[in-house]
Amino acid sequence: MARLVIVSNRVAIPAEGKASVSAGGLAVAVNEAFSAYEGLWFGWSGEISDNPDAEPKLIDRERVQYAVLDLSPQDYKEYYAGFANRALWPIMHYRVGLGSYSRSDYSGYQRVNRTFARALAKLLEPDDLVWVHDYHLIPLASELRGQGVDNPIGYFHHIPWPGADVFNTLPASGDLLRAIADYDLIGLQTEPDVQNLSRNLIDHMRAIPLGGGSLMVDGRRTKIRSFPIGIDVAGFKEAAEKAGSNKVVRETMAGLRTRKLLIGVDRLDYSKGVPERMEAVDRFFASNPDQRGNVVYIQITPKSRSEVPEYEQLSREVNEKVGDINGMLGEPAWTPIQYVTKAYPRPVLAGLYRAARVGLVTPMRDGMNLVAKEYIVAQSEEDPGVLVLSKFAGAARQMQEALLVNPYDRFEMSEAIREALYMPRDERLARWKPMSERMIREDVDWWARNFMTELESFRILDRSSSTTAAAAE
Repeated sequence: MARLVIVSNRVAIPAEGKASVSAGGLAVAVNEAFSAYEGLWFGWSGEISDNPDAEPKLIDRERVQYAVLDLSPQDYKEYYAGFANRALWPIMHYRVGLGSYSRSDYSGYQRVNRTFARALAKLLEPDDLVWVHDYHLIPLASELRGQGVDNPIGYFHHIPWPGADVFNTLPASGDLLRAIADYDLIGLQTEPDVQNLSRNLIDHMRAIPLGGGSLMVDGRRTKIRSFPIGIDVAGFKEAAEKAGSNKVVRETMAGLRTRKLLIGVDRLDYSKGVPERMEAVDRFFASNPDQRGNVVYIQITPKSRSEVPEYEQLSREVNEKVGDINGMLGEPAWTPIQYVTKAYPRPVLAGLYRAARVGLVTPMRDGMNLVAKEYIVAQSEEDPGVLVLSKFAGAARQMQEALLVNPYDRFEMSEAIREALYMPRDERLARWKPMSERMIREDVDWWARNFMTELESFRILDRSSSTTAAAAE
């Protein structure tokens, strides 16, 4: 059986005696992919060391081997905190004004990708399929090709891919476009993302369209397709149904009494639109004074990337906004916004989603946004809540029945909150049911299986080409 090699910025290693981690996001997706393959998961250990080893540490857990490298303080500063998160992340999310590019950071980004490629190339076997994840590792295929690796290599981009006029403001954009073409298969979240990358390669790299999403770039064929990522529907649904016994969920429900709950769950990031959402909730209470004391908004926002100045500034802005709104509107027996910066495990989140009459998922721009899908899956089949969703989230293309809003328009979001709270049960059911059915069909297993089937075809294509060439000789 072919071996699957997953490469990601960070590697989630399960505890000894366990086959997989209990986590969300990439870890769940990768575990689904490994369910059909024996595999290797390679990437950063999450540790910073003054003198990192050149060879990865190998850890075996049942069917999967984990290979991890530490980063040096300079690597972390330049590759991760610098180029990946201060240059690429804002550009990919259309926030050109927040981008900060430096040549030393870009040099560090290239260096770490080269280091990863050298270490990984020694571990690869001829029949391995390689699946690389996300913006930290765009140059990895190019570096692997330079090491003589000719295995099929796929790449999945978890965040948006912007239009050329935005992406090309990045000084390194030409290098990255050349590098990404060394992947056999490039997966993106939505069709607009596919069109943005394809158009840029055609216009700026003189790529030749071959039909069916394939392009010829400098003599190499690459295929670009959308693969909207799903969630572990069965696991999340079960967690929501059993969450009533969870202490945090019970105490939250007891504190709400008869009040209706609005909920937002986001990592602290300027792409998520948390301050703008709070302003919309403030406007809602200003326009609907009868709802003061009857509605509570819980915003769960674990801090992230606190070493990046833009994130520290955002943290201060959000805290000030919460204080201003609660100070103006709050009463001794009612706090309109409950702002929580600790991370909660999946069972707690599932229970809170199920309890919330309205899920607020209003990023300014997002690759997909799995919280939107989790909220829908967590709902009661008899009495579901309403999803208010940004039209600029990738999930909006699969969830047209949600109340779609412009996150830049506080009035529109305020009106959507009102509509959601007053929506009759029949309409809530009519909106929720098709979304729920779609989430079940297009879950994380469907996503991983589709990508791997497409990537497998490149090995078949290579073998067919080799057979044809041998026959010709």
